[in-house]
Amino acid sequence: MTQASIKVGMIAEETGALSFMGRANANVARMVVDEINADGGLLGRKIELYLEDGATTDAVAAAKAAKLVAQDKVDVIFGGIYSSTRQAIKAPAVVKGRTLYIYPEQYEGQECDPLIFCTGPVPAQQLDPLIPWLMRKTGAKTFYLPSADYIWPHVMNERVRQLVTADGGSIVGEEYYPLDHMEYGEMVGRIMSSGAEVVFNTIVPPGVVPFFAQLHDAGFQNRGGQLICTYFDENLLGLLPAPHVEGLYGCLDYYQNVSDPFSQTLLRRYNQLYPGNAQFTGGSACSGLYRGMKLWAAAVKAAGSLKQDEVIKALDHAKIADGPGGPAEVVPGQHHVRMNMYIAQASNGSFKIVKNLGVIDPQEGNVPGFADAGQMHAAE
Repeated sequence: MTQASIKVGMIAEETGALSFMGRANANVARMVVDEINADGGLLGRKIELYLEDGATTDAVAAAKAAKLVAQDKVDVIFGGIYSSTRQAIKAPAVVKGRTLYIYPEQYEGQECDPLIFCTGPVPAQQLDPLIPWLMRKTGAKTFYLPSADYIWPHVMNERVRQLVTADGGSIVGEEYYPLDHMEYGEMVGRIMSSGAEVVFNTIVPPGVVPFFAQLHDAGFQNRGGQLICTYFDENLLGLLPAPHVEGLYGCLDYYQNVSDPFSQTLLRRYNQLYPGNAQFTGGSACSGLYRGMKLWAAAVKAAGSLKQDEVIKALDHAKIADGPGGPAEVVPGQHHVRMNMYIAQASNGSFKIVKNLGVIDPQEGNVPGFADAGQMHAAE
């Protein structure tokens, strides 16, 4: 590996409210880069990781993305957890910098740009199977939607409303709060008085901890109420007492008790390399990041080149035979990934998979043609 290195940019939330997720993502980025380099690199060249702390602050993430493009001149950027952070990274990295960006987190879908690929699950893979399944299993018909006030909750709640009403149910409350809001006592009172059978939560850290505490203390689960939180994973379980989320349902591409041999081996390897609280999980974007980095590497190999348009064309149909939760492949034209999905339930402080949904398509719209991306570059 004597040629110039391949530069990979990564924005991880190593400080701030999502640091418990971001530190795990930074670990995954290091692990995958080390794996690829140990196997001879890509195209005979070593990968060099440019890791930046997004600090769980969109303005910081945007500034770091601008640095990665303009100063470090990276070949690709990974990272971002909040959808607002994805948008903050997109402006300097994609719109201005015309750099390939791979977003790894489960999110609301609808990102549609020739230079962006999304490697986590979207509503068709999370909500479409989970909501009807839960309504059939529990008989629940009434839902309350406590929410953070940004794009992801708004889009997710609209999809939940469609699914619930199509199955004869109703939304009895829908409320939005700033991301850092911490006092939910009045809303919890409204949830309890509404008689809602299901709380579909999109409040995020740090506010999710006091919200679940106040909901539990009000007796929501004790009266038979059901909790749903689609991003909740093993990293999140460590933030609060197990009784506060006992019985909570989620739907993700990966949980730690997925039983396929590759997933189990990957988890053991990660835990050996990075023991501690920053766990390899699905909702925290680790699974999507591992998948995204491996798909990108497969595309570079297939293209035999680092020329961005050629890598994008190869990435449009890239596949990996092994990944967290199972194999994965990009759906041609959609820049989203077909993958295995699982419904799990929190029990005594851990997640137990209650249904293996198998492979589910993202069902996202087609992005503009790759000729458009080439024309954008030519116009620069």
